[in-house]
Amino acid sequence: MTYRAPVEDYQFIFDHVVGLEQVTGTERFAEATPDLRAAILGEAGRMCEEVLAPLQRAGDLTPARLENGVVRTSPGFAEGYRAIAEGGWVSIAADPAHGGMGLPASLATAVNEMMSGACLSLQLSPLMTQGQIEALEHHASDEI
Repeated sequence: MTYRAPVEDYQFIFDHVVGLEQVTGTERFAEATPDLRAAILGEAGRMCEEVLAPLQRAGDLTPARLENGVVRTSPGFAEGYRAIAEGGWVSIAADPAHGGMGLPASLATAVNEMMSGACLSLQLSPLMTQGQIEALEHHASDEI
């Protein structure tokens, strides 16, 4: 079955259901305009459909394995992770002072759900990284 990212559904939810204007009315999230949200959701959806979803079956057929002390990932997973990292998808909600996009967590959650739906086995690694970013932002000393 072909994965289709629910971009329009999320756009509708953000525009008509959740009242995101209360969030975007703040100085911190003022740049998260409807146009920017649509662009983020559209690009994330495209990547999910074109890059991540095709990797789902490869991960099932050829799972990661340990060979002579070296982990070998499923075919295409390294390139898929690279696309996630280079696109900045790992740090959507992270503070721009630390290289993040500084967007609302609600938008990051929508993107994460699409990526998880496209290829959960690959998306688990960026999700873990997001948790590490959040822990460091809230609890690390300034020296780090």
